[in-house]
This record gives sequence, C-alpha cells and structure tokens, in this order.
Amino acid sequence: MTDGADLDRLAELVGIEPFYHDIWGNRREIGPATKRDLVQAMGFPAGTPEEAADSLYRLREREWRRMLTPVLVLGDGDSPEIDFTVPTQTDPAGITWTLSEEEGDVHWGEQPLAELPPTGEAVFDDVRYTRHKLALPAGLSHGYHRLAIQLNADGAVVHEGAATLILAPNSCLTPDEMVEGGGQTWGVGVQLYALRSPGNWGIGDYTDAGALAEQAAKLGAGVVGLNPLHAMFPADPNHNSPYSPGNRGFLNTLYIDVGGLPELEHCAEARTLIAGEDFQQRLRAVRESSLVNYPAVSDLKMPVLELLFQSARTVQGQRWDGFLLFQREMDDALVRQATFDALHEHFFKGQGKWMWQEWPEAFRDPEGEAVARFREDNAERIEFFQWLQWLADDQLGTAAHRARTAGMPIGFYRDLAVANHPGGAAAWYAQSLIVQGANVGSPPDMFSPDGQNWGLAPLSPIGLIETAYESFIQGLRANMRHAGAIRIDHVMALQHLFWIPSRPGHEGGAYVTYPMRDMVRIIALESRRNRCLVIGEDLGTVPEGFRPAMQEAGILSYRVLYFERGKDKGFIAPEHYPRDALVSVTTHDLPTLKGWWSGHDIRVRAELGQYAAPGALDAELAERWTDRERLLSSMRWARVVPQETGSEHLTPELVGAIHGYLAKSPGRILMVQVEDIVGEIDQPNLPGTVHQHPNWQRKLPVTIGELSDAPLGRSIVEAIRRQQQRA
Repeated sequence: MTDGADLDRLAELVGIEPFYHDIWGNRREIGPATKRDLVQAMGFPAGTPEEAADSLYRLREREWRRMLTPVLVLGDGDSPEIDFTVPTQTDPAGITWTLSEEEGDVHWGEQPLAELPPTGEAVFDDVRYTRHKLALPAGLSHGYHRLAIQLNADGAVVHEGAATLILAPNSCLTPDEMVEGGGQTWGVGVQLYALRSPGNWGIGDYTDAGALAEQAAKLGAGVVGLNPLHAMFPADPNHNSPYSPGNRGFLNTLYIDVGGLPELEHCAEARTLIAGEDFQQRLRAVRESSLVNYPAVSDLKMPVLELLFQSARTVQGQRWDGFLLFQREMDDALVRQATFDALHEHFFKGQGKWMWQEWPEAFRDPEGEAVARFREDNAERIEFFQWLQWLADDQLGTAAHRARTAGMPIGFYRDLAVANHPGGAAAWYAQSLIVQGANVGSPPDMFSPDGQNWGLAPLSPIGLIETAYESFIQGLRANMRHAGAIRIDHVMALQHLFWIPSRPGHEGGAYVTYPMRDMVRIIALESRRNRCLVIGEDLGTVPEGFRPAMQEAGILSYRVLYFERGKDKGFIAPEHYPRDALVSVTTHDLPTLKGWWSGHDIRVRAELGQYAAPGALDAELAERWTDRERLLSSMRWARVVPQETGSEHLTPELVGAIHGYLAKSPGRILMVQVEDIVGEIDQPNLPGTVHQHPNWQRKLPVTIGELSDAPLGRSIVEAIRRQQQRA
C-alpha cells in the first residue's frame, strides 16, 4: 500500500468514518492529520508512514493469530454459529469445544477440521491462517456464557482460544409490559439537587427523591425522572455538572441525606457538632440560598460523615453487616473507585493536582506498586469512601422502594451521561478502554462554528470488544439499579460519536463508529434482566435509519415539543408523534415553558453576546412570537384550547393545555418538567456556558410538599387527566 492508503485502511479498521455531512449539508472529508490523531488516541502509533503501516499490520495480524475474538454477541434469530481462526496444519487435525452457560450447564463437542471448510485465509510471517465456522447448540438461554475451543493435531493441543458468548433478546422491556392500561403514563422530571425540603442540607438528596415520588404518585404520576446521579469528585465539589462525571458506575455521595442516617443515634459527637451554633448558622445559609452552594454543602456533610463512619466502625451491628455485604457485591470495582477518591483527595488538596494525569507517574498506574502501598497505608480512608457509596446506594434504594410502594409502575428513571470525565476514576482505572487523546463533542453548526468540545473521554470501540463490553455492561447495571427506566444521553453514540483530538492545533474531529448491533443487544438483555425500560435521547443530528433501528430494539425515542415541526415550521399534531416515545415540552438544556413563551432565553443569550449582528436579536424574538402563534394554531386544531385563545399571556390554563396537547399523543410516557410546574423562567443549564450562567445550581422556589399546591401544576395535572379519561 501507499503511505496514505495504510493510514486510511488503519483508520477504517478502528472505526473512523472518512467523511460526514455538516448541518448545512456540506460533505466534510476527514484529513490525514485527524485520522492520525484519533488512531493514536486508540493506542495505534501512526505518527509516520512507517508507524501507520506497522500498526495496520499488527491490527490485522491480531485478528488472524488468535483463535477467537474476545466476545461474540448473538441475538434471537441469529444463526447459532461463530467464526474461529487456526494456523494451517499438515497433519490431520480436529477441534474440541466447551460451552459453559452462565447458569452452569455445560455443552461440548468435537469435529474434524476437514469437515469445516475455510471461509477465508491470510498469511503472516509465512504462516497461513484459515477461518472457519462452528455451529453451536440451538436453544441456548439468554445470558453471558463462556466458549473455549482447541485445535488438536497429532495428540497435542496446537492452538486454543476462549471468548465470552453473549446471547441476547432483540428487544428491550416495553411499557406495555410494565404499565397497565395500555402502557401509557406520565411523570415529573427533576434535577435532584434543586429540591427543597425542611430536612435537607442545602441540596436535594436521596430522601427527597423518595418524598417527591410519593407526592407525584398521589397526583397520578407513574415515573420520576432524575438527572444523572453518577459519582463525581468528593474532594472538589465545585465540579458539579452531572453530565461530566468521574464514574458513571457509582453514585454521587453529596446527595446523601446525612440528617436521616440511623448512625446519628449512636454518635453523640456528630449530634453535638450539628447542634452547634456555627453549624446551624451555616446550615440555615445553605438552606435559604436560591442556588446550591456545593462547597458549603460539602463542608457541612463531610465532617459529620467522617464522625459517623468512625462510630459505625466501632458499633458495627446490622447496618455495618449491610455495608460488608455491599463491599462483597461491588467487589474490586468499589475498591478502585474508593482508592481513586482517596488519591484524588490526597493530590488535589495536598498538591493542587486535580487531573490524575498530573500525579506522579507511579500513581497513574492503578495496578502499580505505588498505588498498592497507598492502599495499604490509607486503608481506613479508602474504606470511608466505600462506606459513602453504600450509604448512597442504600438511600437511593429506599427512595425507589417508596416510589413503588406509592403505586408508581415505573418509579425512577435515571439518566446515563454520554461519557466520563477524562480526569475521573473510570478513566484512571480503565486506560485501555477510555480514550485519553480525544474528547467527545459535536461538529460545527450555526451556534458553534468551531464545533463543541464537551470535555468528556470517549470509550474506545476497539477497547469495548477487547474487554468483552465488561465496563459497558457494568455501567448499564449500575444505572438500572433502583430504577424502572434509564435515559441514555445522546443515544446516537451507540452508532457513532464525534471525537475531537486533544492535541493543540488539531485539524478538526471525526465520527467514530461503534459496534451498535452488539451494544443494542446487550442493552436489551440488561433491560429485561433488570425490568428496566430504555429511553434514547435522540435529539440533534440523527443518522439515517437510526430511529427505526432503535424502535426495533424497543428503545423509546425522546421527542420534545419545541422540535417536533413540519416542513412549514408548524407544530405537528399530537397523533403524529410516534407511539414508542417519551414526549416532553422541554428538557434541562432547553428553555422552560415560561422562558420560551416570553423569549427570556433569547434575551439571556443576547446578554452573553450571541446575537451581536445588527437586527439579530429582534429577528430571533420575532420568530419566537411567530412560533407561539404556530403552536396555538396547532392546539386550536387539536381542540385543546378555545378558538379565541391568544398568545399574550401564558396563563395556568394555557400551560395545562400545552401539556394536554402532548397528552393526546400516543407517546408512551409524558414527562412534565418540575420547573414548568412552579413557573420558573430560567432553565437548569444553558449549553455553551460555564461560569457565565449558574448551571446546575438553581433551586426550586418551593418545597416538595408545596408542589401539589402550585396553580400551574394543578392545571397541568387536570389537563393530563382529561386526556387520559378520553383515551
């Protein structure tokens, strides 16, 4: 091959798409510099033509030299056969295989190699390899099985391999299987930190989640949607974006309800600290603040938790036994998470080194001697961070039980962020899987001419296969835990994800393809095992054919009123929404209904300089007023408002009617954002801003107990009930 052809072929093999079409329809070819950057980010040197050629050779050689790929995923209806590769034999040879099912059943067989004709061949270092197909037993159960295979010749084993064999259903659990009466329900979407209650410590907590579920269930809701609850960075509470987590596989311990812990009963020192005048003064301040003060909340909670931990270790008893069981269940993953938390605390607070890539080199290796010594020397602190994870899991489980006991058919739906932060625990201990040389983002569009860099570390598609999807599976299980549904943020990442090189002066990003067929089937398997619905956030640029594939897999679409338009920009009628979808007026990243109706979001962006061109602000506001009339026109046609309804004022009746409009749709789940229930004008997050806007900090103006009395909320609930009664 030529120098460029080697790089092109290498990029193709690791999944880098050679071009994409931008929002304007222009075809953008991916240049060699970007291919080189992203190939190297996946661990294949390509800085020179010689390196690219060598990496290509090694990658192709690996696929032929090993007998089996690390993982094989089959769905219902797939032919039960697998490919295996062997070096050519001069003597008569045969294979033996053993298939160990997850539940313990074992199958085995043997067959002469001559009866399995080759389907392909390649030569490496003068050794010829052939590929063959092996039929497996029919009727295997869904699950995670282990396949081992040997090539025998002249009475000896001359080649062998093993792989994880995943047999999965083709479709996720459906709302019809979970929700009685036609599979439709509605719910309330909240940012957990924003909840107010008399007992929380300045931030919504897991106990508040349970209380909200009970309140919502009384109104007829079947689900409560929560922001991502992923593990963050306990040593630095200033890092507060729930969509930039340290580890999607564990929980945010700042949401622990410290005041509700039974351990307080046995710890007089903690009770005395809490009762102190200084503590109470600081507690009042964080409770009364309109914004969550994350550092102040942490400064209140952590000292009390440390005292309770010391007391719990001494008292032990039934609660401590529960913690020990949790340790055994979570196993090494919990140890790694807690070790990272302790290391991050040590280096950030002690030396100001926030990213683990800045730590001394010996500590960047999670399996190295330095980390092992640190673990021994700081065993108690590491156990403390493990204990915090148990408290969080225990309280979230209790909250989920309250939701189910209150009669919610779904309960909590949890949110799975698109990726982890590159400086977090997951990236530290999964360095062969989580890419360090590139970030997740989006290509250029009208709002971001240079594209968006989300500052998150993508999973390597090669790494996913090499690790048999272990991290992906664990992440799904962790987020389906204590949940009746999960929302996968930016679900198009199952097909491809836009990567941006980390190198300064890079020449742009590219889409990287993922093994979607495998990943969707694993999602379906875990969905049914955990009795958990799956919702895919498919807003933005959706690849052709993607939504039909998600529908076939039973993954619900995510449809937002603002975006559901016809070619004339008019709002589509309710009956034209898809059945297999969650529908909502807005999301955390979009204007609240009050903000949208008043044009407040446009004015906020104008203050940030986003409509600097002459006349741009006026034009944007004029388009919004036209959009209001378009929406009212569709609502009049749907007969959810009187013909004389005007757009001047967003009355409680109109707010209810807008939600009633969506309730007329066949969508399986209607989500009502809590900000719209209380009439908030500001949205929780303003994309594209960091310090210019109080993202992820705004609290609700009322307590959980007062939500049911909100006039807007009553109007919304009444409108939904009317449509349910007519259905």
